[in-house]
Amino acid sequence: MGFEESDDAGVYRINAETAIVSTADFITPPVDDPFLFGQIAAANAISDVYAMGGRPLTCLNLVSFPSKKLAPSILKGIVEGALDKITEAGALLVGGHTVEDDEPKFGLAVLGQVHPDKIWRNKGAKAGDHLILTKPIGSGVIFNANLKGLVSAAALDACLKNLVILNKVAAETLSQFEAHAVTDVTGFGLAGHGFEMAHGSQVQLVMNMDQIPLMAEALEMYHKGVTTGSNRFNREMVEAHLAFEVSLPKWHREIVYDPQTSGGLLVSVAADKSTALLSALKKAGVTRASLIGQVKAFDGKKYLVFV
Repeated sequence: MGFEESDDAGVYRINAETAIVSTADFITPPVDDPFLFGQIAAANAISDVYAMGGRPLTCLNLVSFPSKKLAPSILKGIVEGALDKITEAGALLVGGHTVEDDEPKFGLAVLGQVHPDKIWRNKGAKAGDHLILTKPIGSGVIFNANLKGLVSAAALDACLKNLVILNKVAAETLSQFEAHAVTDVTGFGLAGHGFEMAHGSQVQLVMNMDQIPLMAEALEMYHKGVTTGSNRFNREMVEAHLAFEVSLPKWHREIVYDPQTSGGLLVSVAADKSTALLSALKKAGVTRASLIGQVKAFDGKKYLVFV
């Protein structure tokens, strides 16, 4: 599988037992701390391998760096942060490439492995399934609010702690169950990635706004008028295919379009397995995992409904 559909990574089958998962991602710094930036960027890039049911094997650094503006120690800190998460993932850093740029950017090209019969795709959700989200959303607006000095230190710290968590434990726990569809929630926001799952599966996803886990102060920031550069694009991408059946002000609705960095996994699983999966996730330490909705037959009108 390649880029023809909206899967999280490409997969190339080597033989009946082995397929390789290939992906790349890089970001601009959401924080000033080099080590933390490296951690977040690495967790974000590696996540796509987990979203396909794979195990990361090797990583290549993708670096843009203004060497005339920033000290080499900053680049060293970024790479050390990335290596910390690569090592935690059980993968190896085997090289990379660096170019001169006016703004620092960092990420990884990641190679993973998966059994061809155990690939997770972001389509295959079935009517009657339950939807589980493994991490809270809201990092996009938290970062922008931080630039404006509006978010508290406690809320920013909580946000960052979520972002550096690998989806490794969540994916390993999920592998013990039969997932019908899986994706990670990143730049297109919950609505965008949910739409890709619903459209690919030709079903309707119904999500309960009260059950979606949110980062501290994220809604408060939207209420104050803070947004992100991606919200408008994410909204326009899905608004013709989405309905709100709950009365909410416009600022509150923006949270479903919030672009995530190193977001959690959105999972469609049989209803009779969801309680056991949720319990297993929490027991494994995925404490913010939440049952956020259900899958219904497509009504020919809307792929996403928020209630």
